[in-house]
Amino acid sequence: MTSSKSCIPTPLQWKENQPFSSQYDDIYFSQENGLAETQHVFLDANQLAERFAQLDSDTFTIAETGFGTGLNFLCAWQHWNQHAPDTARLHFVSVERFPLTPEDLTKALALWPELSVLSGALTEQYPRLVAGYHRLSFDNGRVTLTLMFGDASHCYRQLDAAVDAWFLDGFAPAKNPDMWQPELFAQIGRLSYSTTTFATFTAAGLVKRGLKEVGYTVQKIPGFGRKREMLSGQFTPAVSPSTA
Repeated sequence: MTSSKSCIPTPLQWKENQPFSSQYDDIYFSQENGLAETQHVFLDANQLAERFAQLDSDTFTIAETGFGTGLNFLCAWQHWNQHAPDTARLHFVSVERFPLTPEDLTKALALWPELSVLSGALTEQYPRLVAGYHRLSFDNGRVTLTLMFGDASHCYRQLDAAVDAWFLDGFAPAKNPDMWQPELFAQIGRLSYSTTTFATFTAAGLVKRGLKEVGYTVQKIPGFGRKREMLSGQFTPAVSPSTA
């Protein structure tokens, strides 16, 4: 996908040193601990430490439905450095319809000085806010970020990949219903295979049903912080879809 169309940056507010989307009336990450939230919701629920350690010279692909501040990417990259062999490669694919400006991205990532080396590398390569695919390479090609600016369903419809783990992020379905549509779930199913997993912060019924309909087993597990429940699961297309 190529385009010269400029993206509309998200109108960002700052509340107590936290980025807040006035467009979606929602936060980008937990006010309690954004790093711990990513660890619990996406890294642990997808069992990434164990899966990374089992790789040899493979490429592991993570796909995400909401790049936001880039925190999930940076945490996955840090986790990769800690657990994956030097011979393996990480491909992280993410999409953002209303990206942050470079200035807001830099300000948001400054909240985590422990990620400063990785966040500095990201902000240095952060692309112009132009719709389409942007390919960023880190660590001499060991880590690749494919960042897509545009509508999630539209962007993933044009992607050809075998995704190993999904980070289903983005603003809550009640506040961002345009993203959580059947077409997005269809693309998630198309890009998944027998051992693909997913994790998401939400336990909304429409998300549970949408994933089941495209072949995922879905379970509720304890959420992070004040969120009592979240969802995780594995792609099992042989299982009959459920309307539960």
